Amino acid sequence: MAKYIFITGGVVSSLGKGLTAASIGRLLISRGLSIRMQKLDPYLNVDPGTMSPFQHGEVFVTEDGAETDLDLGHYERFTGQETSRKSNFTAGRIYWEVLKKERRGDYLGGTVQMIPHITDEIKSCIRALDEDGVDVILCEIGGTVGDIEGLTFLEAIRQIGLEEGRENVMYVHLTYVPFIKAAGEVKTKPSQQSVAKLREIGILPDALICRTEVDLHDDVRRKLSLFCNVPQHAVIVEKDVTHSIYELPVVLSEQGLDDLIMVHLRLARPPAKLDEWREMLGRLIHPKGRVKIGVVGKYSELQDAYKSIFEAIEHGALAHAQAVDIIKIPAEELEDGTEPDRLLHVDGVLVPGGFGGRGVEGKIEAIRLAREHKIPLLGICLGMQCAVIEFARNVCGLETAQSTEFDKSTDHPVVCLMEEQEGVKDMGGSMRLGASPAHLQPGTHAARAYGARVVQERHRHRYEVNTAYHDKLQKGGLILSATNEDGTLVEAVEVEGHPWFVATQFHPEFKSQPLHPHPLFSAFIGAAIEQAKVKT
Repeated sequence: MAKYIFITGGVVSSLGKGLTAASIGRLLISRGLSIRMQKLDPYLNVDPGTMSPFQHGEVFVTEDGAETDLDLGHYERFTGQETSRKSNFTAGRIYWEVLKKERRGDYLGGTVQMIPHITDEIKSCIRALDEDGVDVILCEIGGTVGDIEGLTFLEAIRQIGLEEGRENVMYVHLTYVPFIKAAGEVKTKPSQQSVAKLREIGILPDALICRTEVDLHDDVRRKLSLFCNVPQHAVIVEKDVTHSIYELPVVLSEQGLDDLIMVHLRLARPPAKLDEWREMLGRLIHPKGRVKIGVVGKYSELQDAYKSIFEAIEHGALAHAQAVDIIKIPAEELEDGTEPDRLLHVDGVLVPGGFGGRGVEGKIEAIRLAREHKIPLLGICLGMQCAVIEFARNVCGLETAQSTEFDKSTDHPVVCLMEEQEGVKDMGGSMRLGASPAHLQPGTHAARAYGARVVQERHRHRYEVNTAYHDKLQKGGLILSATNEDGTLVEAVEVEGHPWFVATQFHPEFKSQPLHPHPLFSAFIGAAIEQAKVKT
């Protein structure tokens, strides 16, 4: 039977529970343990698929096609393990399942209540990860202690501690220890109150991880230990890292967090093998050069909206021992053609995905500039669709070319709704989602990057390149460098004669990791490095 680690948070949100959980996962894997990771979100949406990037950040898509919280991206990048639809449950999904059971009569006419019915469903979802060979299940509870919507989740994990035995369950609480600049003091009271609230619920934390902007001296750790009822050696300082989030596993290991976990859960394993991780950090902290990448997006002002994109760019740079400066360019600022110089000074252009018409013409303008000025370009999802529209208009002479997403009556619908999407009205989970094979054309940039003929990549979209325009686009010089098996769905395009112009319908950023950069991002950064040499 697997053992359990539950990660909770207090005081304020956005402390970095996901990064902390992912770092713990990295440490346990480095000790030879088999783990599974999970995020429980207390909000009532069934999944994040219909949530605005302005509120929620990116939607991370798993291999099996689940639209999930962005923290699952951290889990995969840090641990190197795939997540699945079992890795993310929301309160909405939990209630949905309970109500369906009630309608079927599964509860035999009994009164359906938060306890035991909702908490039992939560526990069932957690235990679904307890498969053969799994040593530890790490489960992060979204939100903060004290949130009304999170109480059933906390009650469920309290019950698991009772049912499994405290030697098989560990509670890790992440809290904020603020530094009050005017007073020149660190304040522990918010953490004390957070832990007190947790104890009211019946959960006693076994480790306290303290997010802070300053060093916490021993007297502060002693005070936290006393008032939070946590041994001093279990008060871990998680100060803001200097260079990268990927430093965090090493920071936690150096304070003995993984040893603490092994002792508490009675697991016998050798020390963590972090040599490969440290070598990666060395390349990140001491790069051989710098490359400048412009990201032309609809949500450029939002760091979390393109979380996996930005991380994958960094991974691609790591593959060449380079640092990367990411220049965020709002697509709308390019629509009137007044600021093209912003793109002409970067070494590479990336046009990411998105939904809706806002900023699309700016993306198309960015692609035109990259194509005409021979700047390396990587387009993703909507970025590929915009690349097809731009090529159709400016190379093939189809001046009114457009996607039916933005103009249903266009004369040249070079991008149109997938046949199976016709008549679909529900928004949630109704797209082409998850991994499917892409067949690569030999001799293309994509094929050289992958070094393979067939690859599996993840999708999240409703619109495709219109098959009626395949021949015309190819005659104009657009290479359909990847398709599905029968050639009807375009998975990637390239521009003939361009040094590096690749756009994909799938999302390669979801499969990139710091120890294993995605081949397309590595090749894209490599082309950008060559572009920088030409410019100098």
